[in-house]
Amino acid sequence: MTDSNISSSSSSSSSDSASIATVDQNVRRNGRMIDDGDTFSPKVRRWRDVFWLAIFMLHLIALGFVLVLLGLNRFKKSDRLNIDRYTNRVWEHNNGLTENYWPKYAVAGGVVAALGCIWLLLLGSHANLMMKVSVHILTTYLAVISVLCFWCKQFFWGVAFATAAALQFLYVISVVDRLPFTMLVLQKAVKMVWSLPEVMRVAYAFMAVMLLWMGIWSFGAAGVVASSRGDLGRWWLLVVLSVSLFWTGAVLCNTVHVIVSGLVFLVLIHGGRNASSMPPNPLMKSLRYAVTTSFGSICYGSLFTAAIRTLRWKIRGFRSKIGNNECLFCCVDFLFQLVETLVRFFNKYAYVQIAVYGKGFNRAARDAWELFQSTGVEALVAYDCSGAVLLMGTVLGGLITGTCAGVWTWMTWSDRVIMVGSTAMLMGMVLVGLAMVVVESAVTSIYICYAEDPLLIQKWDPQFFNQMSEKLHQRLQHRSALAREILTQNQHDTHMQDIFHL
Repeated sequence: MTDSNISSSSSSSSSDSASIATVDQNVRRNGRMIDDGDTFSPKVRRWRDVFWLAIFMLHLIALGFVLVLLGLNRFKKSDRLNIDRYTNRVWEHNNGLTENYWPKYAVAGGVVAALGCIWLLLLGSHANLMMKVSVHILTTYLAVISVLCFWCKQFFWGVAFATAAALQFLYVISVVDRLPFTMLVLQKAVKMVWSLPEVMRVAYAFMAVMLLWMGIWSFGAAGVVASSRGDLGRWWLLVVLSVSLFWTGAVLCNTVHVIVSGLVFLVLIHGGRNASSMPPNPLMKSLRYAVTTSFGSICYGSLFTAAIRTLRWKIRGFRSKIGNNECLFCCVDFLFQLVETLVRFFNKYAYVQIAVYGKGFNRAARDAWELFQSTGVEALVAYDCSGAVLLMGTVLGGLITGTCAGVWTWMTWSDRVIMVGSTAMLMGMVLVGLAMVVVESAVTSIYICYAEDPLLIQKWDPQFFNQMSEKLHQRLQHRSALAREILTQNQHDTHMQDIFHL
């Protein structure tokens, strides 16, 4: 249920009774839960979204071949493979070599690996502080980079980073009242993850895999930056390579998401990691399903979920701060409705359904969203900003990585600073995102469990259960009051129109 369409459904319910009834309905949803022994049963697992699995694997093979060619063409010798003759007629007499830029990407890889490891190491003791720093420091960091871009006479990028800093500031201001609850949810998610040391090992393993792929990717990217193509040709190639890296990184992040979600869900169902009813080797089962039968669904969902979620957060922030500008509100509300429709088909909560039930992505996303709407938990999910806070930490890690690579590039090849810095920033975001996703997986699993059966959360942490129930009650009351206000305003407008026609 969204804020804009409450008026159509709330005229028949009052705020108190609706919210209490919804919480009671949550408690009665025990019948929706799959039997503990069947949650990871091989009998209910089939290969899903195989087409997208094939597309992703073919994309990796083809792109790996292209990356090696692009890197070798400028490795120790200009145009070694005579590829430049197939490029556009826009040429530069550039004697750059792959090894001129590859060490810059190596520095970026080292910096981001260190940032990711630091994040995981400090997850239990200072994660909450790190997330608060991410929220408050990101705006300042974006503004500083904007100033550096203007100083380097990169006007376009200076304006871009300045705009990003302004948008980030406006978003934080718009959600500042939500941050206490968001930090509470993140704190409980960290508590859950910290009690599962095997989750850390999974994250480190996937970070190592991503680093290996980044070594190949950066080899090809360095060859592109060193090539004799004009700036336009280089940028187009880098954009294509960046989209590929983003998809690959999203697939690995969501694979970790599915693995961790499956494990967290089992822990909540059975009441603890060491419960006697826990199935044997739950991590290995979750890992096996994630990289086999469910991998196609992960590849499919990874194409769209991150971009749609980011757009949704930003539009929600602007929508709440527009004020009385009806024209602007109508435009933003149209975009909001469009994005909300897309969220029904592409949302991060689908991965929990994929992990636990082995569903295809479209069905998992639809079922997760219908579950939230039928229980009223969607009001709580919409209020929570934990995903946005984790994204801020991811972006900050990427900016730090891009800055380190960009500064070194500026010392030797000042005309290639933006190319190297922006692609290194993307590398940083992908790898730091792999470290952040373990917490996000716990958050999504907590919400799914609360919607399925709130008693699971009550059994795990009674105080947290009370806090979530109280906040849900408040949000449903707020929506009911807003719905009555909109309904009253609509009735008043209709009455005034009737008087005018008379």
